[in-house]
Amino acid sequence: MAVDWLSGRFSEVRPQAMAALTRQFRDIDLAEEAFADACLRAVERWPQMGLPDDPLAWLLHVARNRGIDRVRKAGRHNILAPIPETPDSADDAVIADLDLNGLRDDVLRLLFVCCHPALARQDQLALALRVVGGLSTAEIAGAFLIKPRAMEQRITRAKRTIAQNPVPFDPPDLTERAHRLRAVSQMVYLMFNEGWSASSGDIQIKLPLCIEAIRLARLLLSLYPGMSELMGLLALLLFQHARTAARIDASGHLVPLDRQDRGLWDRDLIKEARYLVAKARRSGQPGAFQLQAQIAEAHAVASSDSTVDWHGIEALYRMLYQVQPTPIVRLNQAVAVGRARGPDAALAILDTLAGDLHGYRWFHTTTAAFRLEGGDPAGAIAALEQALTLNPTALERQAMLDQLDRAKKSVHAVGSGSHPAS
Repeated sequence: MAVDWLSGRFSEVRPQAMAALTRQFRDIDLAEEAFADACLRAVERWPQMGLPDDPLAWLLHVARNRGIDRVRKAGRHNILAPIPETPDSADDAVIADLDLNGLRDDVLRLLFVCCHPALARQDQLALALRVVGGLSTAEIAGAFLIKPRAMEQRITRAKRTIAQNPVPFDPPDLTERAHRLRAVSQMVYLMFNEGWSASSGDIQIKLPLCIEAIRLARLLLSLYPGMSELMGLLALLLFQHARTAARIDASGHLVPLDRQDRGLWDRDLIKEARYLVAKARRSGQPGAFQLQAQIAEAHAVASSDSTVDWHGIEALYRMLYQVQPTPIVRLNQAVAVGRARGPDAALAILDTLAGDLHGYRWFHTTTAAFRLEGGDPAGAIAALEQALTLNPTALERQAMLDQLDRAKKSVHAVGSGSHPAS
């Protein structure tokens, strides 16, 4: 087994190595096998010879030769990329002149392959975790709460789909690069969201997915350091991740944002995120991730929920809706409007979204909260009962049942002549 310092090095260079090898061999499985061979060789050699000056170059050189050997032994003469005749000199020093210039686009292409539009969203995430992140099938299965055998089958099917619907290997032009970056950024964002608030099941927070998404966001920003939207993406994930310790209380219940202990928020992550937001803001071209990061920042800098600048957040949501006019953005805008101007103003917006978001559980819980605040507990009960039918996680279900109990008590209080609960 590789010692920790070796494992860390392998993880650090894996995205670039896998990207270059996938371009070389045009086969994800072969690239994985070749990289694994190179890592095994490193386990044998590095403890004796010391860490090479350029570990990535060393691993790429060995992996390329191991891959060539595998191709020859298998008689696979249909490899599309030209493979140079290179002697196996893994016992020598690092090949200093190994060409690494194309790695930036290689990594982008590999990530773009993983979020292939022919794949279902969870298959895209699983493939990225396996191919780019290097997580084992068992680790990925644990993150998605399915059996390892089932996850192995899904990843195999995803690779087969990609093989049947290949992405061009040529370096992308500026337009294609921008398209790929948008698709990859969205995949990273969805990976974090699945970890932050699971779409279903008994586990609410899947930290491995959050951590991998942040790692991929850092990787993208390191490849394209001048792109303000990537700064916004990483900042948004860091702001969210900073609140992890405060999201579930000692009893195992979800804690809403307005009741979280802000002393538990990770101030180092918030500081890093604020630096990224400030740097991105100087671009003068706010995109969707930047605006969402600014909204998260408004919560992070407030000393308490009562000091949150809801009018400022409402304005940011108006800007975000211009960039990203979706019902979900409008729903979040309604929350800001409600906090800034009262429940009636929020409900006026929510009523316009009932058709688009009828199957979205958070629409109904939001509606319930504002109906209860506005003195309509019966309407809140109806909304919560609908939310409970929409496959909430175990913790979400408990939170909804608690909210439902409060609404029913409020109905009883109104019937007894008391003021409704607030």
